[in-house]
Amino acid sequence: MPFDHVIRSEEELAGVYDEPSDGVRSKAIATFDEHTRTYISLSPFVLVATVDADGRCDVSPRGGAPGFVTVLDDTRLVIPDASGNNRLDTVRNIVQTGRVGLLFLIPGLAETLRVNGRASISRDPSLLEEHVTQGKTPKTVIGVDLDEAFLHCAKAFIRSTLWQPGSWPARDTLARPAQIWKDHIGMPDPIEEVEAWLADDYANHLY
Repeated sequence: MPFDHVIRSEEELAGVYDEPSDGVRSKAIATFDEHTRTYISLSPFVLVATVDADGRCDVSPRGGAPGFVTVLDDTRLVIPDASGNNRLDTVRNIVQTGRVGLLFLIPGLAETLRVNGRASISRDPSLLEEHVTQGKTPKTVIGVDLDEAFLHCAKAFIRSTLWQPGSWPARDTLARPAQIWKDHIGMPDPIEEVEAWLADDYANHLY
């Protein structure tokens, strides 16, 4: 069933929301300055948003030691594509459309860094060598050419109290991750075997 009262034009949006302030309009920058470089160097986690040729969107997490994403120069950065589940949603989408949106996080900091730009998948030997981790060389790297970068305000993190452990919800009603995978995939294996498989995968195929 479709949603009701749907907004279908920018004019309708303008009738609902306030105009952004001059500061909000002008905060996006087109180069990686000292602040954005430092933020990225301290971030161990980034969300990578992509879209395929048919408009289907995807967001995938990437993580590593702080500095695992490297800024090459004023307008380019590189994300190593560490071992994953081989669905290849992110890299396939980039090959199809060459667009990417990034959201960098630093634990405990409520402001996030947004980066939007053009992306490509590279097998440049020098870039692969620069991003060897735990003795493992990534198969590819994601190269991003910057369109805009800006600091995003803390309101979502303040509202969610994400970094405050005392506010975290109890997980009593949430099944163990292995149980969720078992049910979604339709795996006949006992839950203990699924958890053992996951533990082995995390221990031996992290990079």
